[in-house]
Amino acid sequence: MKKKIVCLGCILFLFLMTGCKDFLSEKSDSRLATPTTLADNQALLDHYNMNNQVNMSSEILSGDIYVSDADYNGVYYEAEKRLYTWQGDRVAPENGNDWMGCYQKINICNNVLHNIKTYGIRDSDNVRGQALVFRASLYLEAAQLWCLVYDKNTAAKELGLPLRLDPDMNIVSVRSTLQQTYDQILRDLHEAVSLLPVNQISVSRPSKVAALGLLARAYLYMGDYEKSLLYGKQALGYYHTLLDFNTLNAEDSYPMKNLNAEVLFPSYMSSSPLLAVTAAKIPLDFFASYAVDDLRRTIFFRKNGMGDIFFKGNYSGAAARTAVLGTDELYLTVAESYAVTGDTVNAMKLLNQLLITRWRKGTFINYTASDPQEALALIRKERRKELIFRGLRWADLKRYNRDGAHITLTRTVEGKIYTLPPNDLRYAVAIPEDVIKLSGMPQNRR
Repeated sequence: MKKKIVCLGCILFLFLMTGCKDFLSEKSDSRLATPTTLADNQALLDHYNMNNQVNMSSEILSGDIYVSDADYNGVYYEAEKRLYTWQGDRVAPENGNDWMGCYQKINICNNVLHNIKTYGIRDSDNVRGQALVFRASLYLEAAQLWCLVYDKNTAAKELGLPLRLDPDMNIVSVRSTLQQTYDQILRDLHEAVSLLPVNQISVSRPSKVAALGLLARAYLYMGDYEKSLLYGKQALGYYHTLLDFNTLNAEDSYPMKNLNAEVLFPSYMSSSPLLAVTAAKIPLDFFASYAVDDLRRTIFFRKNGMGDIFFKGNYSGAAARTAVLGTDELYLTVAESYAVTGDTVNAMKLLNQLLITRWRKGTFINYTASDPQEALALIRKERRKELIFRGLRWADLKRYNRDGAHITLTRTVEGKIYTLPPNDLRYAVAIPEDVIKLSGMPQNRR
């Protein structure tokens, strides 16, 4: 019996060794590991995560929402609590955070761009353009979170982002200057405009209009209003459709449907208990700024039995929070750029074209302004009301304060008051500490 067991063991050993030899000697299909076709690389960009899990941190930071003490204490990650109260460090959960999600998607873009070049993939302009738009949008978003506001007088000296442009993970990350960061964003977007079609088969794929819209957004953040006007007008020249809020059902749980006619570039925020539909409350004084006949009052918001206000105007048609680029944003960008450059008439024309679609039919009376400054004040007030919970307020606060708005944010948690003064160094959020430790990059100043 013992001899039989030994014999069977030897046979099994020889069988396994033969199988392993055959397996190891067999040539693998490199296409299983490396996308070498146009379809392969399009599939990488079509993955839902490319439009998903964008940073929720800027929305938490912006001051447009607040949570009860009970909801605050129910947050699992201490880092998210610290983010909510504008702490200077340890504001990123170690188990998945915005930095990780951002650079994972940037790496996908870099791989696609590398594959197109390395394997000589033909007819790849569209796919290349999409990868450039995704990468630029991610860096633009990241710059608003982890860098100080762009100022042309100081950008060449301020810390920017580590610009990962190659998929090789062995390349050490080094922080660029803020000017270099924005130069890369603009370079990617300008090239993408020349490569992309006006329309795509799906709005989830970046188009020429989306690239132009992001250029307008980038130049707006930079304070270059002439160029934000130029590219915003170009985008609206291709596509300017607005939803008529009179056609929406305010009784719906989520009246703004997913991928609706205003969406140019969809984007869905990462989830956070601080942004949950049952936790994130809207300040009553802000809600009161919407006129009774302003349909956004009922399309965007709902009240609970205790009179608390919650936001329901997600462009996802569901509970998922969104940070889409939409035509409404373009109208406001162009209007603001007109106002700053001194054209009051066109500034108010664009603003009124947007607002008439937001008010109950027959009730809207055109806004008027006697000078560019009055127009600018009206436009910025409406920008906040229109683009609430779209991930844009944080960047707006940074540029407004750069230009002298002197806006201070305040929150009260368990009786303790937290403040964020204008132009505070904490407007450049701390990079995750493990990233700093592994890379040796300098942390943001405090």
